[in-house]
Amino acid sequence: MYLVTGGCGFIGSNIAMALAGQGADVVICDRLRSGEKWKNLVKGRLYDLILPETLDCWMRDHARDVAAIVHMGAVSSTTESDVDKIVRNNIRLSLRLWHFAGQYGVPLIYASSAATYGDGAEGFSDDESSEALNRLVPLNAYGWSKHVIDRRFVADAQAARLRPPQWAGLKFFNVYGPNEAHKGDMRSVVHKIYPKVAAGEEIELFKSHDPRYQDGGQLRDFIYVKDCVRIVVWLLQHPEISGLFNVGTGRARSFRDLAVAVGQAVGREPRIRYVDMPPAIRERYQYFTEADMTKLAASGLSLSLTSLERGVSEYIGALI
Repeated sequence: MYLVTGGCGFIGSNIAMALAGQGADVVICDRLRSGEKWKNLVKGRLYDLILPETLDCWMRDHARDVAAIVHMGAVSSTTESDVDKIVRNNIRLSLRLWHFAGQYGVPLIYASSAATYGDGAEGFSDDESSEALNRLVPLNAYGWSKHVIDRRFVADAQAARLRPPQWAGLKFFNVYGPNEAHKGDMRSVVHKIYPKVAAGEEIELFKSHDPRYQDGGQLRDFIYVKDCVRIVVWLLQHPEISGLFNVGTGRARSFRDLAVAVGQAVGREPRIRYVDMPPAIRERYQYFTEADMTKLAASGLSLSLTSLERGVSEYIGALI
C-alpha cells in the first residue's frame, strides 16, 4: 500500500496512477473541492481517498500497512503571500510525515523544488553538505519552505536522529505534462500556449532584459512529468538510496524552443510577440536553470529521459 499526498494534483496524480497501474493499493490524501481534479484519477483503481484533516488518524490506524509514502502535497504557488498557510501545509505536514515514517520504518519520497536554488548564483548542484545548503537563498516563500525541510531532513539524517529507512527529496525543475489543467496560472507554458498556437493566434513571450540572452532565449530545464514518475518508481525500487536529488533533464532549453516544439506538434509556425517583463519580477527573474543530474546518475539511475520535442508532441497528442 502506498500513501500519496497531493495525489489528485499534477505530479501526484501521475505517480498515483502509475503505482495503481502496477497493481499496488494506492491511498490518496488530498482535497478535490468543486473543480475537476477528480478527472486526474479516472484512469486508475484507487484503494482509498482521505482528506488531509483525517491523515494523522489514518496513519495511526494503518502504520503497519504502508509500504512507502510519496509526499507531493503542498502549497506550490510561487506567488502565495500567506506564509502561515505555507508553513502549515509545506513545513508542518512534512515534519509530521517525517516523524511518522521514522517511527514506523516507512520510506518517504517527497517533493522539494528547484526554487530552493534562488537566483541560481550558487549553481544547481544537489550537494547536501551543510556548506552548500547554507549558500542557497530562495526568492519566494514557497522555495524557502522547501529549503527549510531539505535542511532539517539532511541534518536529521547526518546526526543519526529518528528518520525513515529511505528518504529522498526531489528538486523538481520545470515539469510539464498531463493532469495540470487545474493549476491555473501555475500551469506549464506548454499548456498555456498550446490552444493559441493551434488556432494560429499570437502568443506572448518575455523580452530579455539581460544582454546575454535574446528575447525568448531565457533558459529552463523542462522535464516531462512521465520522467518524474519513472524516477520516483525507480527510487521506490531502490530502498538503499537516500538523499536530495535534482529531477530535470540536465539540458536547458529556451522558451522559444518550447514554442517551436508546440508549433511542430500542431503543424503550425508559432506567431510570437515579445513583451516587456513586469517590473515587479524583473529583478528576481531567473534567466537560466539546468539540473545537475550527476548525483542521481551516480546512484545508478540510467533512464533515457524524454526530449523536449518528443515530450511536447506526446503531451499535445493527449490534449487534442
